[in-house]
Amino acid sequence: MGRYFGTDGIRGVAGRELSAAFALSVGQAAGTVLAAHGRRPKVVVGRDPRLSGEMLEAALVAGLMAAGADVVRLGVMPTPGVAYLTKALGADAGAVISASHNPVEDNGIKFFGPDGFKLSDEDEAAIEVLLDGDPDRRAARSGLEIGRAIDHFEGGQKYLAFLKSAAETSLEGLTVVIDCANGAASPYAARLFVDLGAEVKTIFCQPDGTNINVGCGSTQPEALAKEVVRLGADVGLAFDGDADRLIAVDETGEIVDGDYLLSTFGLLWKEAGRLSGDTIVSTVMANYGLVKFLERHGIRLLMTRVGDRYVVEAMREGGYVLGGEQSGHLVFLDRATTGDGLLTAVLLLGALKRAGKPLSAFARTWEKYPQVLKNVRVRSKEGWEEEPAIREAIAAAEAALAGAGRIVVRPSGTEPLIRVMVEAPAPEQAEAIAAQVAEAIARVRGESVG
Repeated sequence: MGRYFGTDGIRGVAGRELSAAFALSVGQAAGTVLAAHGRRPKVVVGRDPRLSGEMLEAALVAGLMAAGADVVRLGVMPTPGVAYLTKALGADAGAVISASHNPVEDNGIKFFGPDGFKLSDEDEAAIEVLLDGDPDRRAARSGLEIGRAIDHFEGGQKYLAFLKSAAETSLEGLTVVIDCANGAASPYAARLFVDLGAEVKTIFCQPDGTNINVGCGSTQPEALAKEVVRLGADVGLAFDGDADRLIAVDETGEIVDGDYLLSTFGLLWKEAGRLSGDTIVSTVMANYGLVKFLERHGIRLLMTRVGDRYVVEAMREGGYVLGGEQSGHLVFLDRATTGDGLLTAVLLLGALKRAGKPLSAFARTWEKYPQVLKNVRVRSKEGWEEEPAIREAIAAAEAALAGAGRIVVRPSGTEPLIRVMVEAPAPEQAEAIAAQVAEAIARVRGESVG
């Protein structure tokens, strides 16, 4: 059986791996699985503004309706907005058409369950069985059994109202520069923060279908940092293509990633008695400096596999309220079911306003261990960990670090990459060790190292 769902849904190049015909089949399979739960399914569907989004939306919606599901089209909507509205509108599932921070050529399909969390592994597996099996097993309704679709652009207002309700104070007096990555946050971010009282300047908030994530957003916040300094703004906010990530910029132009945001919220929430179990959940990619900093303040960092779904699973199992990733996915489980860049920004700006201090006073209070990340583009990710040459290279790296650093080697959940991350006391050592392991992978499996 093919494995279509990665850690963040189905991904591929639009028109190639993710063709209109395949999206139609995904819709039929998903509608069939949802209908098996015993009633006519209702599915909300949103997308980011990349060029292929309308094509894939039309195909996915057609497949869902062909299987007898009713569809609520939200139009351009952040991924966390779809998660919120799936539950708020009483839907059986939600679907997002987006490739998040990936290039514009890519796209993806991700599903949420009725509770707003990612669709269950069981339902994903059932969809994959239908995708691989006889097409006749996918429901094909006729006549009055066919589903219908309605446009519900009021969903955007409902999502904005939710975000505003999370604000704990007015943002009057703050000047904020917003970079929407020409993505799904573009119709919402400026309105949100203006309504909360901030003075707002925007860059990269004019999507044309082809410019999403191009030289901007959470993966490339350098232009935002320059603009914050030029304008003398208090904070910069960079979202990714589907707005489930936030990377901030402080008033000096320093970039504040997810690790620094977690330490900021961790200290503030522990002091306020809001940090359940005095624990933050992150992934194995969290910087070792964050681990040591939180230890000094009596906070435990619980590490999971890479992927926000694993962070959320650990949070739910342990009853923890704060988690996230270095990439800027932050999850506030007492308020939301998934990472939400806009919600993170609302809570961050509110905390700064109440404290009366700049972001630099909270975020850059500890030093990161030098960290090097190498991406090896591979022909296949399957079975890479069983290759003797790769295992030997990793063992040699661990011996060289001798407990003074760490190495993490893992496959990407969304791309044909194996990632090598090394932290060491000196950047030269981290670079050398990462290069050695990446080259060993490239010799056996690779196409290129980046």
